[in-house]
Amino acid sequence: MRWRCILQVVSILIFILGLTMVFPLLWGLYYGDNGVTPIIHSMALTILVSGGSILLLRGPQTEFISQREGMAIVAVGWTAVGFFGCLPFHLSGEFGPFVNAYFESISGFTTTGSSILTDVQAISKSLLFWRSFIQWLGGMGIIVLSLAILPILGVGGMQLYKAEVPSPVPDKLQPRIRETARILWKVYVLFTVAQVVLLVLGGMGIFDALNHALTTMPTGGFSTKNASMAHFDSVYLDFVVAFFMLLAGINFSLHYQLLKGDTLAFWRNAECRFFLAATVVLTLVVTLNIYGTVYDKIGDAFRYGAFQLVSILTTTGYATADYEQWPAMSQLILLLCMFLGGSAGSTAGGMKCLRIMVCFKYCYKELFTLIHPHAVSRIKIDGRSVPDDVVRSVLGFLALYLGLFAFSSVLLAGLGVDFITAFAAVATTIGNVGPGFGMVGPVENFAAIPVLGKWLLIWCMLLGRLEIYTVIILLVPEFWRK
Repeated sequence: MRWRCILQVVSILIFILGLTMVFPLLWGLYYGDNGVTPIIHSMALTILVSGGSILLLRGPQTEFISQREGMAIVAVGWTAVGFFGCLPFHLSGEFGPFVNAYFESISGFTTTGSSILTDVQAISKSLLFWRSFIQWLGGMGIIVLSLAILPILGVGGMQLYKAEVPSPVPDKLQPRIRETARILWKVYVLFTVAQVVLLVLGGMGIFDALNHALTTMPTGGFSTKNASMAHFDSVYLDFVVAFFMLLAGINFSLHYQLLKGDTLAFWRNAECRFFLAATVVLTLVVTLNIYGTVYDKIGDAFRYGAFQLVSILTTTGYATADYEQWPAMSQLILLLCMFLGGSAGSTAGGMKCLRIMVCFKYCYKELFTLIHPHAVSRIKIDGRSVPDDVVRSVLGFLALYLGLFAFSSVLLAGLGVDFITAFAAVATTIGNVGPGFGMVGPVENFAAIPVLGKWLLIWCMLLGRLEIYTVIILLVPEFWRK
């Protein structure tokens, strides 16, 4: 492990983060709010510390980054940007103790959307923008952003890309990984701008429109209002946000193919068909379940049912209704959607539809083998055989995901949190969803979770965003041996 190389790359990431603090600073100056001073201090501290580290660690340009070093860079890098990203929150004094500020920062960068804020609208505009902006950065990934703009990471960058991009098999759209990163970011920016325009056309103010676009495309869910999207009470705005949440839950490489003229890109992809079919079927089930029991009009049942279903399935976490008042069947469907998540290669969290598909096909293959023990069968996705090592990786991921979920739930319950809240809080943080059930439901927040519980959930958020392996492998002794 070449720690000079690892710390050098992490320092560069932090330096970039410090430069981006100019954006919330400009909003703070425009509104003349109390967030200006803490942002200036945070920006200065971040740039000085990271800049000094870059100078101290400078040396020959990195020629190769091994897989172990790539994982270490991603794990250490995300932990570090979470720390420096929380400085404006902590120095402002508006977020309470340090653990609250760090929780909010990690929740932002990992696009979880869980919050400790009891009154969002009381927070300075500049800090609200920073809160949204770090979700946008975290959505496509800080490492991927660096690969797009920093030549120093162009060589050996595939190791960082594989360690961070949430997909069993990362899509490489171009031979050079830097070009792939740039393509993904161009699509990401294009959709964000398009959503801002549509939200403004629907009557939303420019500040709110920009913030909600910045937190929709990364499937983050931070809102500038206490009641989330319910504050606006607009069918048009609900539709626009739901549409872009759905787009964000689809593999971004398919968006690129579609924009290049491949009109059947979505249809030819088995995972995309599975994701969209699951969305339609589950939306219809929830709509029928809440029609007559919660809403008297079928239109209202569809509007609120579809929005909540898409929000949870894509792990965005916006809310337009208190789904804890819904029938048990609908609540259970939403809870299971926290585990399912969106497509691989999207900004959504959860287990990912592709892994669930591979798991289903593996189970069917085992049943088929029992009936035909001498037959040779292969697991296929899109007509192509899935390599055995990918199948093992998927099954190992699912086992680790569920094991860590159970372990963390027990720990949180041991800290005095009730059963429903412990179960849902871990499910929603490890799935990077946002709201859960019980004390952390859609109209509550995470402020009442004990301090140790917040640190546990911070770990869960990192586990979910970095796809388990990148974080948990650091605890394996063999990882550190030559």
